[in-house]
Amino acid sequence: MTVEDLLEIEKIKTTRHLYSHYYDGGEVDKLAALFTEDAVCEFGPNYGGDWVGRETIHRNYRKFMSRYGGIFNVMHAVTNPWITLKGSDRAIGRWYLLDLRTAVGTENPLILFGIYDDEYRKQGDEWLIHRTRIHFLWPSRDVHAFRE
Repeated sequence: MTVEDLLEIEKIKTTRHLYSHYYDGGEVDKLAALFTEDAVCEFGPNYGGDWVGRETIHRNYRKFMSRYGGIFNVMHAVTNPWITLKGSDRAIGRWYLLDLRTAVGTENPLILFGIYDDEYRKQGDEWLIHRTRIHFLWPSRDVHAFRE
């Protein structure tokens, strides 16, 4: 692995970190811009199935954000990044997800445990999310084969 590879991996980490900040902060336009035009979010039947294309992703995130009634009432904590470059413009990655409800008066803040399973594409100097899937671990379990 080269220093240049490590710099590219850091750019990918920034993309996933920005995803959490933008989602939790209610910045749906900035959030949707982190995805390729033909991106796919594979979130399963409880979250509307596959969301195909940036426009659909934008619309569905706006709908889900409105359910929580304010910015930072939900927090996506992503940890343990495992990123593999698959060429100069493609990478895959996995992240542990702790999804928390932060509204005052919440008795149990834990919403779910999961794993983000991502494919990234580099466009220009920017790494964008091309595919993302959540493997749900708790409170229900829905785990599939991981990307390679």
